[in-house]
Amino acid sequence: MGRKMELIAPCHFGMEAVLKREIIDLGYEITAVDDGRVSFGGDEEAVCRANIFLRSAERILINAGSFTAQSFEELFEGTKAIPWESYFEKDAKFWVAKAASVKSKLFSPSDIQSIMKKAMVERMREHYGIDWFPETGASYPVRVFIKKDVVTVGIDTTGESLHKRGYRLLAAKAPLQENLAASLIMLTPWKKNRILVDPFCGSGTFPIEAALMAAGIAPGANRSFLSENWTNLIPKKQWYDCVDEAQDMVDTSDMPDIQGYDIDEKVIRVARENAKTAGVEKYIHFQKRPVSELSHPGKYGFIITNPPYGERLSEKSELREIYTTLGQRFKALDCWSMYMITGYEDAVKDLGMKPAKNRKLYNGMLKTYFYSFPGPKPGSARGEGRS
Repeated sequence: MGRKMELIAPCHFGMEAVLKREIIDLGYEITAVDDGRVSFGGDEEAVCRANIFLRSAERILINAGSFTAQSFEELFEGTKAIPWESYFEKDAKFWVAKAASVKSKLFSPSDIQSIMKKAMVERMREHYGIDWFPETGASYPVRVFIKKDVVTVGIDTTGESLHKRGYRLLAAKAPLQENLAASLIMLTPWKKNRILVDPFCGSGTFPIEAALMAAGIAPGANRSFLSENWTNLIPKKQWYDCVDEAQDMVDTSDMPDIQGYDIDEKVIRVARENAKTAGVEKYIHFQKRPVSELSHPGKYGFIITNPPYGERLSEKSELREIYTTLGQRFKALDCWSMYMITGYEDAVKDLGMKPAKNRKLYNGMLKTYFYSFPGPKPGSARGEGRS
């Protein structure tokens, strides 16, 4: 066991339970769950494994310290008390990349950022006995949350957000972030032995994330992370060991039937290209097909989808028709389940079905709902009605 740390993993609001389960499955102990983030104990290896394996997280931060501050003076002193020299080398590039404040006396992000940077420099100056830092070395962006005057300071180990898996080089309009798509799939009972169809697949995010899960391909296996350059904190060997672990977990021997449809041929081409980059194009059948032709001979399949919700369709009547058709085609399938994220307020009415559950979520700044229409389980007597 290396250096003991508390790590913080931000996620989409409403997805904390999914992330918590993922972290526990990786073998780490949860220390706190807050709105939009989960904290857990770990070491240097945990930094590598969390970045490479977590599907629902946005990034991994090292919790450098926490303190109360109601004035800029307290913010300065609290920041200065953090042992920055134990994280940053003399030539490190360090700055406060983001400051967020909720229900706190201190709320101006730019003031918080500049005061904290001054305090960090002051601490480093006293430790290293130099007045000027070249900042030509590795980058250490710092992210700060202030909630009810409690300041939590995190050092970002990830760099570009974890939803950027490295496969989506091309995006259709209004794409769903990859980590949100993965979280939504994990909220459903879908398993790799079940059919999955997305009738509005866009650039292919749901089918690709499902195929990555089914194949045991780690979401961060094909990208790099900012902290790979932190040789003072994380030996390169740790990263190599984690990549080896990820490669050992890949198993494509028993892949499910995964399909993605879209009405736009260009978008289907994009989805195929993205699946190819992700290494899963062999396991997904993409096809140009309108929702009116949604059908499948199999039983007990899953529809997991993100239909259009008005931000790019001028006609409300067009939306109504899409949802009504989706409802009709779903009812014609044999013992299927459907899970759908949408911001369209008349979705349930137009589908003509009552969801068993609906969960409010934010997709970016858009308020959306995740509706569940679970069908009967295989082997059970056929369930009448789907509510």
